[in-house]
Amino acid sequence: MEYVIQQNKPGLLGGVTTLIGMLDLNIISVTGIGQSRRGLLIQAQSEAKVRALHEALNEVEAIKVTAFRPPTLSDRIALRHGKRLDMAEMNPPTYRFVREDLGVLVDFLGDTILEGGNCIVGIRGMPRVGKTEAAIAACVYANKRWILLSSTIIRQTIRTDLLLDESEDSIFLIDGITSTSRGNNEHWALLQKVLQMPTLKIVEHPDVFLRDGRLEVDFDFIIEIRHHEEDVIRIEDIAMSFTSFDLS
Repeated sequence: MEYVIQQNKPGLLGGVTTLIGMLDLNIISVTGIGQSRRGLLIQAQSEAKVRALHEALNEVEAIKVTAFRPPTLSDRIALRHGKRLDMAEMNPPTYRFVREDLGVLVDFLGDTILEGGNCIVGIRGMPRVGKTEAAIAACVYANKRWILLSSTIIRQTIRTDLLLDESEDSIFLIDGITSTSRGNNEHWALLQKVLQMPTLKIVEHPDVFLRDGRLEVDFDFIIEIRHHEEDVIRIEDIAMSFTSFDLS
């Protein structure tokens, strides 16, 4: 449940939580979301009492209920960190982060990994903003093995096959610029195989990867990372030489 404070009266939160308690509903967590929002995670055994709570809260003039639903992954992240994810209504959905919010991003991406399933995520950002750092940290958070299929982190990596112990339970990381600039036919055949595996794949520089055109990819969502909110991500400003910059 989420509500916006309309009249910031003393004891308002206490009154809301008292009402919830009187209906014998359990409050799992309470968090301030921004300056004027409150988010609560509630456990309920009775749908009738949940409906009664919703109807009662709608009559409280001091607040406006803005969410009343089973929690999504974004809801849980908001409750954990006290801020909502910045999501642009685009196709595919695009989540925006600044570098100081990498902890939020790692939780969000790590929980996405834990949910499992065949998912392809793109990460946009200028060099040295934390793309690879966030992706690897999310894999560690989710206790999943991460495999670099193409990368410039530590050394240039272009994989053309998988080892016997590199299973479908791993998380695969692909650098769109590295694959596009240096990948041979064997590398792209491996990418095509991996993209069909029922596990999460993370593609850095997804625009460059799609522009290449060798593989058609439907991204489930895109993550954008900036140093500051006003920064502009311009692929044309990124040098394509491997000796000129660090792609991570």
